[in-house]
Amino acid sequence: MTVPPAAAYKLADHSADRRMLLLAGLALAIGAGAAVGAWVLLKAIALATNLFWFGRFSFAPAAITDASVGLFVVAIPVIGALMIGVMARFGSDKIRGHGIPEAIEAILYGQSRLSPKVAVLKPISAAISIGSGGPFGAEGPIIMTGGAIGSLFAQRFRLSAAERKTLLVAGAGAGMTAIFGTPLAAVLLALEVLLFEWKPRSFVPVVVAVLVAMGVRPLLIGSEPMFPLAAALPPAATALPIAGLLGVVVGLEATLLSALLYRIEDGFHRLPVHWMWWPAIGAVVVGLGGLIDAHVLGAGYGSIQALLDGTLATRVVVALLVVKAVVWLFALGSGTSGGILAPLLILGGAAGALAGHLWLGHPGVWALVGMAGILSGAMRAPLTGALFAVEVTGMYGALPLTIASACSAYAVSVLLMKRSILTEKIARRGRHIRQEYVVDPMDLVQARDLMTPEPATLPATMLAGDVLDFFAGSAEHRSYPVVDEEGRLVGLVSRSDVLGWRVTDVPPDCTLADLVSDAAQPVAHADAPIGQIADMIVETGVGRIPIVDPATRKVLGILSRHDLLKARRDHRRAETARSR
Repeated sequence: MTVPPAAAYKLADHSADRRMLLLAGLALAIGAGAAVGAWVLLKAIALATNLFWFGRFSFAPAAITDASVGLFVVAIPVIGALMIGVMARFGSDKIRGHGIPEAIEAILYGQSRLSPKVAVLKPISAAISIGSGGPFGAEGPIIMTGGAIGSLFAQRFRLSAAERKTLLVAGAGAGMTAIFGTPLAAVLLALEVLLFEWKPRSFVPVVVAVLVAMGVRPLLIGSEPMFPLAAALPPAATALPIAGLLGVVVGLEATLLSALLYRIEDGFHRLPVHWMWWPAIGAVVVGLGGLIDAHVLGAGYGSIQALLDGTLATRVVVALLVVKAVVWLFALGSGTSGGILAPLLILGGAAGALAGHLWLGHPGVWALVGMAGILSGAMRAPLTGALFAVEVTGMYGALPLTIASACSAYAVSVLLMKRSILTEKIARRGRHIRQEYVVDPMDLVQARDLMTPEPATLPATMLAGDVLDFFAGSAEHRSYPVVDEEGRLVGLVSRSDVLGWRVTDVPPDCTLADLVSDAAQPVAHADAPIGQIADMIVETGVGRIPIVDPATRKVLGILSRHDLLKARRDHRRAETARSR
């Protein structure tokens, strides 16, 4: 199989081709669809809130704190959780959890295929969960729902799994943008958490979908920041070190929350009842928390705004921090449906607001810094955390502070936790994920760097009988390039070929030119990346690839499977070998 250079590989910075434009075109529809899905989800949450807490059929926004239901504050979350348990048991168990781990699992292990059932049941279950008082936000469900919209749309076309992944993530990013109005953070979330690559093929369609959602958002939801903040920023010279220190604190908080979450989840797994009933058990804790302070129920967007406004007294902030953490951990650990972003914003914001009270700064500024840090520490997405906090508030001048906090929290998290709050759930299902993006060493090294130059060859005029004797006696290698008088490649002969000749009684006076053919022999050129040669070996099953001059077809070298592993060895050595 002789492959021309232009078809065999392309030496370029990126691997993009015209299909990127096709994906970008499909992303236009996905962005609009995800924005509509976000609007439907918000309306469904409002309807569920009105039905559960006020007994009225209305899509108008409603605050659970305005309801007066007495002791029913315990019963209502349980009723909602029972409904979700039934939907998960008899509908799809994919609706359990907060959505992002399920999206990651579909991307990495499910060829980016999500079912229509998930696309319908996930937003319904999330609306019931949040509307009945579940301490969650809409972001996890909309990421899953937007991803399902992208996946279902992609499945209507003839696409590869990698292309479906791009459109799934485009839908997820568009849904997040439509809810929060954070296009930059949505793109960074795609890159840091969902895509597991950074290629033009995926980056451009995701940006297209996100921008479409941002353009549609004012027509459906509004154009203002979700949590507007206007406050004077402290001097950078003193504020940046404090922001870094606060990042360490909320990084420790994120680590503790993740550890407690999975301890509680393990406790639910030990219960002698079917998992369908676990959400209802967790909802009892939610209801009791609601008796203590109704602000811990529901998405808590009003509490986030109050933390940013600095209108909460210190004792209220402490109560919100403790009670919200308890009810959220038990609810999420029970396997109900809901997101993690809004609860993390409250918990990180509460820690930051307390710091603001201690350092006599504006509590809202430090709540913002705490939000950025805890998102970074919990999700292992420092750029997403830093940008999300400033985009969702419109406080772009605070970006240096959020970056300092996000970086510190990220450093604490990766040093103390093996996995993030997102990937731990996947690891517990027996699937390990590595969230470090590096360039494949096989894409950095070319054939000339690893090949054996001027390899031993056999002449095309050599008789079959002499070849049999050669492999039976003095042959040092398993295979040899066969060349003509000018040194041009004719083919490759291997020990297994010779054994086959013995079985088929090949006439001993045949020459190698008669027995081998370059039509079936894969070759490569000296400037080919060895990753392309590795693909060639996998596809053809030929373990040694001749390296030839593209103009003359003279043999320059040979590259084996063992040679390819040297690139991995050298890369590993560069990571671990230390010297002055």
